[in-house]
Amino acid sequence: MAELGIARNRDAAPAGFGAAVRNALSPTTLVALLLAAVLVFLVANPLFQLVKDSFTRASDHSFTFANYVTAFGNKAFQTSVGNNVLIVVLSLFIQIPFSLALAVLLNRRFRGRAILRLLFFLPYVLSEAVTGIVFTLMLQPDSVLDTSLKTVGLEGLIQDWLGDSTLVMVTLFVIISWKYFGFHMIIMLAGLQGIPKELEEAALIDGADRRQSFRYVTLPLLGPTIRIWAFLSMIGALQLFDLVYIIWGQYIASTAGTSTMATYMVANGRIAGEYGYGNAVAVVLFFISLAAALIYQRFVLRRDTEGAITGGRT
Repeated sequence: MAELGIARNRDAAPAGFGAAVRNALSPTTLVALLLAAVLVFLVANPLFQLVKDSFTRASDHSFTFANYVTAFGNKAFQTSVGNNVLIVVLSLFIQIPFSLALAVLLNRRFRGRAILRLLFFLPYVLSEAVTGIVFTLMLQPDSVLDTSLKTVGLEGLIQDWLGDSTLVMVTLFVIISWKYFGFHMIIMLAGLQGIPKELEEAALIDGADRRQSFRYVTLPLLGPTIRIWAFLSMIGALQLFDLVYIIWGQYIASTAGTSTMATYMVANGRIAGEYGYGNAVAVVLFFISLAAALIYQRFVLRRDTEGAITGGRT
């Protein structure tokens, strides 16, 4: 009997071990391990290499802080940071009222509303490359815009839209607004359509006019949508690259006052062959974006993550 029990235990051991192996190699476990490996390979490893190379001297590949010292002391890089900040400020204080007003208008029922929504959203569908090329052709001297101004007798308004250092940021912001205001409008429309109509009707019944109803009912309830939109707009403005690079070119973007941090990084890093310096600028851009995102989440989005909608903490 004892021998029979030992034999049974020996037969049961492999079966238990096999079950443990099968559980460890279940589809869920394999997918989790695969995702972890992909995350390390695609995110952690490149980020580690980026930081490592940013402290590397180009001549002898030795460790140095010179790349960061050069970046923070470079006037062109400081101008690039200022340009990004200016675009963020203009986006938040000009695009929000414009997109919101357009969304409120298109949220009402009238004939042709669907066509207008499509037309306003159409610029966002175009790629940045197409948008950049089109505006480059339109804004060149004696091109479409200048010819149109001459035709209506407004020759005095003709400017060097792409070359005048005092106008290029205005030109860039107009192009950005034209390209993305349709996307902002759709976000605002989604927020407006998520607000129950009964609340506005109740405010009107209580004696409020439409302006007061919008200010004290609709706008507070639209707060989470506006805050999310502002966050996306801020991060996008900090990382702006493609339109500037396409319109002003890889060399002009670093010297004509239109450079952003991303175009400065490419022009003075990869194009110039200074990969260590370019990586240092990339690290600075990463931490500026990360700090902005964390601060915004801590002080602005906290009320949404805690469940509040209209104001103070609950």
